[in-house]
Order: sequence, then structure tokens, then C-alpha cells
Amino acid sequence: MHLPALLWQCRSMDLGLSGKVALVTGSYRGTGSGIARVLAAEGAEVVVHGFEAGQADWLAHELGPPARAVWGDICTDEGAEAVAVLSGPVDILVNNYGVAVGGTWGGDGAEVWVDAYNRNVLSAVRMTRLMAPAMVQRLWGRIVLVSTVGATRPGDRMPGYYAAKGALPAMTVSLARDLAGTGVTVNCVSPGAIATPELVEMWTRQAEREGRSTDWADIERHVTTVVMPTLTGRIATVSDVGELVAFVCSDRARQIHAAHLRIDGGAADVVT
Repeated sequence: MHLPALLWQCRSMDLGLSGKVALVTGSYRGTGSGIARVLAAEGAEVVVHGFEAGQADWLAHELGPPARAVWGDICTDEGAEAVAVLSGPVDILVNNYGVAVGGTWGGDGAEVWVDAYNRNVLSAVRMTRLMAPAMVQRLWGRIVLVSTVGATRPGDRMPGYYAAKGALPAMTVSLARDLAGTGVTVNCVSPGAIATPELVEMWTRQAEREGRSTDWADIERHVTTVVMPTLTGRIATVSDVGELVAFVCSDRARQIHAAHLRIDGGAADVVT
């Protein structure tokens, strides 16, 4: 299948991020790699992160200097500390890492819920506690937590995952209050369906199995009307998400603080 180039394009918005150092957790794949690309296009020195040595090197090579790769298991205290040491002080922390784990209410034991919380919440807590003090000392910083449309519109499956992601908007407000007046802003970005390579491949295989067209326009139409309905009829690209994150990290967004920003094409049909 040939995918339109726009799915992977990065367009500079001249947001004034040159000279800023940005760490994007879990940026060795998917949405995180898209966020990293946009921040790099805006001039930031991007630190890309993987869980194992070499896992994020491909993206650092693609972005070129001054981008660099670090690694460590941020689901543990020791791994998070290793990432903080390798990264050094940063101006921007994007807590992108998260995993959709779990199955059903009847099938998931407590350990699945604990694992979902550790991966999707505590990983961000660890990195925030390690990186925020230097931002406060410099009187400037940006912390972004990446949640999901399921934070306000959870499904019946993967309940532990949605409960964990639902904690991130509350965490955002609490942290923003704690950092009031420091020059550090905290915001939460919640995407809906995203055209990551993994999801595009999955939707394409489904179309093949069901005898439907594998043209991207047809797949997008099916997903946005049947699978995950949106009001725009579009699926966000990783660059769409990255551009919102980059804007929130800029001085143009200095008055956006403690906000929960959905980028879901109107899928979460809720008022707040």
C-alpha cells in the first residue's frame, strides 16, 4: 500500500524553539517519533528515548545532530534515573510513553491494573520529578503529558489502561498548581486515532481480510465512520499531534497552563 506523504510530513511553524533541549519519552516508535521530528524541525535539540541500548538510534541518525539517543527503562526508578543522567538538563519534557495493556473487566487481575498504572502514569511521574527541578531553577520549562481520547471517553475493554490514562489530566492540574509562578507550564494532550505505522498496517490487514479497498482514503473513511467515528472524517497524523505538542511548548502558548487539549477530530463528544 502506498501512503500519502502527508502522513509523515513535518512543517516548520517557526515557534522559536531553537536552543531548547527536548526529551521525548518512548520516541523510538509511533507517536513519539512524530513528536520528536516536529520538535527537531522547530530547531530544538531533541533527545530521543528507547528502553534498550540502540533502540532509538535510528531516529537520532535520521534527525541528525544535535539530536541524540538515550535509553533506560522508565518503568523503574533506576532506569528513569539513567535516562535523566544521559539526557542532562532539558527545557522540554514530553511524557509520551504509554502502552495500551489489558483485556477485559472479567479477565484482568490486579497485576494488569498495576502494570497499566506503572507504564502510563508512574513512568511520567518519575521523569517529571527528575527533570522539573532544573526547569524551575532556570525559570523556564515545558512539561507535556500525552494521554488519549479514552481519558474522557473510555471503552469497555482495557479498563486499567483507560483508568490510568484518565489519571493524567488530573495529574496535569495538580502539577501545574505545584509549579505555579516558576515559569514552567504543564499541559496534557489527548489524541484520538493516530495514523502510526503500526495502526496503518493493522487497518490495512483488516481491510484485506474483509475484502475492502486498501487505498488509504478508503481505509480512513471506514475507520472514521465505523471503527472510531470522528466529526472531521480524518485520522490524525503523527505530525498533527507533534505540531500541537510543539505549539504548547512554545512561548506563544505561555498562557496555556493546566489544560487538557484533545486532538481527536471531535471523537470525544463531551463538553469538558
